[in-house]
Amino acid sequence: MVSVSRTSQPTTDPTVDPAPPAPAAPTRRPSGTTIAGIALRTPYWVFTGALGLIFLAPLLWTAVASVSPHPGTNQVEGWGLGNYETLANYQAGVWRYVANSAFVSLLTVALTLLTSFLGGYAFARFRFPGRNLLFLVTLAILMVPYATLLIPLYVLLNEVGLQNSLVGVALVLTMFQLPFSTFLMRISFEAVPRELDEAALVDGCSSFAALWRVLLPAVKPGLITVGLFAFLNAWNDFMAPLILINDTERMTLPLAVSNLRGQVQGVVDYGATEAGVVVLALPCVLLFLLLQRHYVRGFMSGALKG
Repeated sequence: MVSVSRTSQPTTDPTVDPAPPAPAAPTRRPSGTTIAGIALRTPYWVFTGALGLIFLAPLLWTAVASVSPHPGTNQVEGWGLGNYETLANYQAGVWRYVANSAFVSLLTVALTLLTSFLGGYAFARFRFPGRNLLFLVTLAILMVPYATLLIPLYVLLNEVGLQNSLVGVALVLTMFQLPFSTFLMRISFEAVPRELDEAALVDGCSSFAALWRVLLPAVKPGLITVGLFAFLNAWNDFMAPLILINDTERMTLPLAVSNLRGQVQGVVDYGATEAGVVVLALPCVLLFLLLQRHYVRGFMSGALKG
């Protein structure tokens, strides 16, 4: 007798209703795409857009005015670069003044970065008598009006042979940059955990090697912020070159543009002046756009410390 095995098949009872499918989870749109989210963010967009227009309007107006016609200028009719031609041919030439400003600015940046980097490291990592007092004395320079120190500095630079010198102008500008730069570098170093340089010392690095290989990359945003501020202030400074520079061949670009403004019997050459302002503004705008990410990170250094 042969036994036949039956494979059990699932039976479907027609009298039993199948279980209803689970309801699908409702799709949630991002809060920013809802009507309420858009309504809440619209004032922010309007406000920031208005601020952007307020800040950009003078730059755009200056750029347009530099190529537009003006009576009594080199660009009397039509649109063109006649105002820039006047600027290029003024006295020693605009490129000479650009080179002078670039030399002063780059030297100021180099001296400021070196001094504030080492000073911020010393104030943040070392303990020595009078540390806080010395730091307060450094910051106290910010409380002294800028113009009141230029005449004493003029006399001092004259004694050491640096009056009427671009190097002397860079030294003066560096001195006024140091309080803020040292403060920013100190909080940048304090935001870096001490365990990083301690671990580097345990691994055999010297103090200088730990500073160069470990701490320098960690505080790079702060250094970029310090360098950007030093460049902008040195590039646009007018008072120090006005007091310290007598030779027209050594004038910086802001001083040259100011002299160009009233070169013909006191009549203002608006077209050439606007062209000079555009040349002055271009490096600052480009640098800020290129380094704005590091600039924001540098200002945030130490903000969340502790």
